[in-house]
Amino acid sequence: MDIKKLISQMTLEEKAGLCSGLDFWHTKPVERLGVPATMVSDGPHGLRKQDDKADHLGVNESIKAVCFPAACATAASFDVDMIRGMGEAIGDSCQHEKLSVVLGPAVNIKRSPLCGRNFEYFSEDPFLAGKMSASYINGVQSRNVGTSIKHFAANSQEHRRMSSSSDADERTLREIYFPAFEISVKESQPWTVMCSYNRINGTYASENKWLLSDVLRDEWGFEGYVMSDWGATADRVKGIVAGMDLEMPSSGGVNDRKIVEAVKAGKLDEADLDKCVERILNIVFRYTENAKPDTPWDMEAQHALSADIAAQCMVLLKNEGGILPLKREDDIAFIGEFAAKPRYQGGGSSHINAFKTTSAVEAAQGLNVTYVQGYSAADDSASDAQIAEAVSAARAARVAVVFAGLPDAYESEGYDRKHMRLPDCQNKLIEAVADVNPNTVVVLHNGSPVEMPWIDRVQAVLEAYLGGQAVGLATVRVLFGDVNPSGHLAETFPKKLSDNPSFLYYGGEGNRTEYREGVFVGYRYYDKKDMDVLFPFGHGLSYTCFEYSNLRLSADAIKDTDTLTATVTVKNTGDRTGKAVPQLYVAAPECDLIRPVRELKGFAKVELEPGESKDVSFTLDKRSFAYWNEALHDWHVLTGEYAIQVGASSRDLPLCAKVCVTGTVDVPRHYDVNSIFMDILADPKAAEIMKPFIASATAAFNPPEEEKSDAATEAISDEMGMAMLNYMPLRTALSFSAGQVSEEQIMALLDAINK
Repeated sequence: MDIKKLISQMTLEEKAGLCSGLDFWHTKPVERLGVPATMVSDGPHGLRKQDDKADHLGVNESIKAVCFPAACATAASFDVDMIRGMGEAIGDSCQHEKLSVVLGPAVNIKRSPLCGRNFEYFSEDPFLAGKMSASYINGVQSRNVGTSIKHFAANSQEHRRMSSSSDADERTLREIYFPAFEISVKESQPWTVMCSYNRINGTYASENKWLLSDVLRDEWGFEGYVMSDWGATADRVKGIVAGMDLEMPSSGGVNDRKIVEAVKAGKLDEADLDKCVERILNIVFRYTENAKPDTPWDMEAQHALSADIAAQCMVLLKNEGGILPLKREDDIAFIGEFAAKPRYQGGGSSHINAFKTTSAVEAAQGLNVTYVQGYSAADDSASDAQIAEAVSAARAARVAVVFAGLPDAYESEGYDRKHMRLPDCQNKLIEAVADVNPNTVVVLHNGSPVEMPWIDRVQAVLEAYLGGQAVGLATVRVLFGDVNPSGHLAETFPKKLSDNPSFLYYGGEGNRTEYREGVFVGYRYYDKKDMDVLFPFGHGLSYTCFEYSNLRLSADAIKDTDTLTATVTVKNTGDRTGKAVPQLYVAAPECDLIRPVRELKGFAKVELEPGESKDVSFTLDKRSFAYWNEALHDWHVLTGEYAIQVGASSRDLPLCAKVCVTGTVDVPRHYDVNSIFMDILADPKAAEIMKPFIASATAAFNPPEEEKSDAATEAISDEMGMAMLNYMPLRTALSFSAGQVSEEQIMALLDAINK
């Protein structure tokens, strides 16, 4: 298809029309030129295809489909191969349903546990989010169906989401809020990118040229089209100039006419419009020329796959005394409504009309399991009678398993959580059960961290997250040991909400939210503060044990233009097969720059038989050691000794090796009379030129020994004098050098060192 020739045959009105939706879910056709309409659908963990009544908040019903685990769960798998397989299954579903693009994945950073949409997002860590996202995208798009990575960018709250400005410095954006998108673009080329509702430093994402063109396209090489989130378009003409190609949904022709009028009035270059049209058509025809509507969609097989995936995502947070796995011959009490009616997904545009569900109660049929409701999720209540029944069942059982979590109303697209607590009735239930049964286990169904005031009173906690429609089947498999848990937290669980770094500023004031914590999001903050947490980033237990040893590096010194290979040996020292998740973190050298203690730069998932060992290798490049330097407007590596740390979580890192990394790019420096001595002397080249000058400038602080009085020696030692000099601007040499330094000397010195 010659797209450029096709565009040349279009009228201005047709071109403008192609840049907005036909309706809620379709792109516009141009029938006279053979341009078809294509359909997109909400995702990302299943299809929310709506054929008739359409909405973007999950209000109206969609087709029956398969609900896979949400991103809060899949990220905890740390398994890029697994999530690629899930993407392939969703891609097959899209082909069957004639969908050109599935709207996902969602890769916004989990800045606060309060974000109502956290269940759709992968992680607080951009590297993990990016790698999981890229693999998911590659899976979906291997089926010749597109993805729409979202929401670009800095969209980490639902409160005032369509008007608020996310205000952050560029280093924070580059190091925390951009990398998941950048990794995905560079490693998987999503067919589309969805821009977010919010403003970024005052400019709407939908009309932000720096965001959509300069960074996304020119720097990262994005090749597809940018679509708006539904209703995110502010000024449509500015959006065309910025590179926002497709407005969704339809504006009823209003914005199409504005585009036409702007071109005719000379306010919009038609060439900019042509670029948008070309990018849209490239994707339209990429799908239609590879459409395979006869692709089978075996929902039962995908239900089974969903159960397999969910089991690999569950995180065993605590397991005192090896209470888990449960023994099949024991009397077990399943307590809590979520055991019979699991909460397996979040609310809003990603809400799937699941064709079936399997609860834990159903999956446990044939076992010695007694079920009692315990509480009502719909009413958010637990009556005295319900708690009494639960206590009675717990007292009669060897192990009591309480299924708890957040009701639907607690977390959803469209609004944020108010607190980080479970419902009071559930906390009360857990404590009542723990009072009568020392073998109490808690299974959690939630899309974001929760406080656990009862943590010391229960033996085990299994974080099931929102595990999709087969979560009950997966939970029983894990509880009874058919599957060895291997999930690790993709987010820190703080002890309380006020510990979170964004606590004071989250939500903002009016239509402005300041990201004052900067790069210190999640474990980056907790580790820098050396703060106790409930469960650290990367934490996850197993029914077996793993040993990490023999960390070796391919070199002990490299330049930032080189790559470094780190290899570690992982051994299963337990008595059952399990999957380890070795994590590699890089710790930067101490310097004046304020940086995190460590940052995740590699991870893997490896299955090991009892007694088996395997070597796992990671490749580190410049970005593994770099920070964003705003003076260079680029990634920069400071010369120094970096620590390579490997282990099972951000706070369980038994292995460490050092490598000297030499930065090959110097940061441009310019000194003037207000530059302080310390900064100038820290520059080796400038320091050499300064040597003669220092001798003169320090005369006032270092008079000859015979001229020093005892009082003077006490008042100002040589060390004190040098310390005071360090903080003085160069110009003060005129005042404190007893006439031994002239202004001409200072200017000549500056001229020399600035050269």
